Amino acid sequence: MDAAAWRLHPDRVLPAEPGMRALARRILDATASLPIVSMHGHVDAAVLADDAAFTDPATLLVAPDHYIVRMLVSQATAPGPIRDAGVRSAADLGMGTGPVETDPRTIWRRFCAGWPALRGTPSRLWLEHVLVEVFGAPVAPSPATADLLFDHLSDRLAQPEYRPRALFERFGIELLATTDAATDTLEAHARLRADGWGDSVVPTFRPDALLEAGRSGWRDELDRLGALTGLDTGSYDGYLDALRARRRAFIAAGARATDHGHLSPDTTPLAELDARALFARARQAPLPDADARAFTAHMLFQMALMSADDGLVMQLHTGVLRDHDRPSAARHGHDIGFDIPVQTSFTRALRPVLEEFGHHPDFHLVVFTVDETAYSRELAPLAGAYPALRLGAPWWFLDAPEAMARFRAAVTETAGFGNTSGFVDDTRAFCSIPARHDLARRADASFLARLVAEHRLDLDEATDTAVALAYTLARDAYPAPAGTQVTA
Repeated sequence: MDAAAWRLHPDRVLPAEPGMRALARRILDATASLPIVSMHGHVDAAVLADDAAFTDPATLLVAPDHYIVRMLVSQATAPGPIRDAGVRSAADLGMGTGPVETDPRTIWRRFCAGWPALRGTPSRLWLEHVLVEVFGAPVAPSPATADLLFDHLSDRLAQPEYRPRALFERFGIELLATTDAATDTLEAHARLRADGWGDSVVPTFRPDALLEAGRSGWRDELDRLGALTGLDTGSYDGYLDALRARRRAFIAAGARATDHGHLSPDTTPLAELDARALFARARQAPLPDADARAFTAHMLFQMALMSADDGLVMQLHTGVLRDHDRPSAARHGHDIGFDIPVQTSFTRALRPVLEEFGHHPDFHLVVFTVDETAYSRELAPLAGAYPALRLGAPWWFLDAPEAMARFRAAVTETAGFGNTSGFVDDTRAFCSIPARHDLARRADASFLARLVAEHRLDLDEATDTAVALAYTLARDAYPAPAGTQVTA
């Protein structure tokens, strides 16, 4: 087929009512040329440091995207095209550590067979954007077009303009923050800085594995931390000093934020003697659940204390029960898509940190949730009161057009627009970064168009707000720590 055969509608996601659609178009146009500020993602920095050609479409677009994997796995237990294509589990999509399908073309065919399962999902919108706008795909995925698409995409991936750095520049990314374990050596970031990319790609400090003393591998993580810093992590004081040392190393590498992905946002500190006692016990054996939760809450308070001192923005991505399907996690490893939201309460959980640091001029906290009920009940009132707190964008299961509209409706009346973080894409799929920002800009243009149509905002105010939501707020919500040299 002619490469011009598949085109996306320019008004996708915009309101259906003609008058509001026209307003939304004008608002969206104000954001069209804005650069992307991507302040929290899971793209591996080594991808950009190596700048090697992507190997194949399946490895690039299917394997790292747990949105796709979880949907196809959920459909594969029933008869139908996906089951007929042989998709039975995450292993059949090339995921995990057990026996898996390794042939990229076979994985791609199974993905194309499952394309109808993505109807109505944001994954469908993102993938359409990637396939059409990034790769010029001539046809939509289907069993009949799978090989044609695979060959078309493979041909594009072999071209220099589809290498990671070339795509980064084509996407218009001004700043990309990766997510890196506290014990990461940051070697890839050092190579990027040596190549002049240090102000464009920065790390984010993710210490989860070191803060959860109930994990079976916690002591091993402590040993790695000690080896990396040269400090005695067998003692509580040495442990805290080593965390501070790693934070300084991250700041030197350009980091602007920390990130914390625990089940609970509790930040209740322990008495000093109790904290030391729990640490000492955890060095001997994993802590029971209640003690482990108490220790993690205490350490989140310590992270806030350190952020107030060194200026790293503190991000909380909490309220998700990881690895819900424990047999699948045991067989295939973590992060294959079996993570499920839980009801989350923030008012009491964040009180210790906000009472202590909520008015601190150098403390910045961005909170994300997948519990929509918390938006208007807790988070918007908190953000509308404490200068240090910003509400993160709809995250994970909520980064869809309807959920984004619900978020704006739930929080704006109490917190306004300026107490939010702007759009934060939180993606593992590198090529979906522009797709996710495009979708968010369309969703926000639609929400703002309604306010204009109802004479609640002037059009110039709506366009100014759209620019802030797409760019300015994200840039301002993540300031560089004092003394950091930034040229971007």
